[in-house]
Amino acid sequence: METAMKRSKLPRTDSIQELARFWETHDLTDFADELEEVTEPAFAGGDSISLHLQSRDAREVRRLAESKGVSQTELIHQWVLQKLGRRKRSG
Repeated sequence: METAMKRSKLPRTDSIQELARFWETHDLTDFADELEEVTEPAFAGGDSISLHLQSRDAREVRRLAESKGVSQTELIHQWVLQKLGRRKRSG
């Protein structure tokens, strides 16, 4: 009997929130055979922009983010990329 190739169950995403949720319920040692050493930074740094909103607007952003299942930061990041004419690269 031929055994099927084991498929990776590691998430393919660049979302820190999704990765955090995944690792809250999984053990790194279960994926030891799929890990590889990385010699350069895994997450590229970027500039930070502080944004102050009126309370009403902040609540609306929070509500919209929750309805989409993303963080407020992720939602605002998506909006900025849309306005700049770019799409987020999926992992």
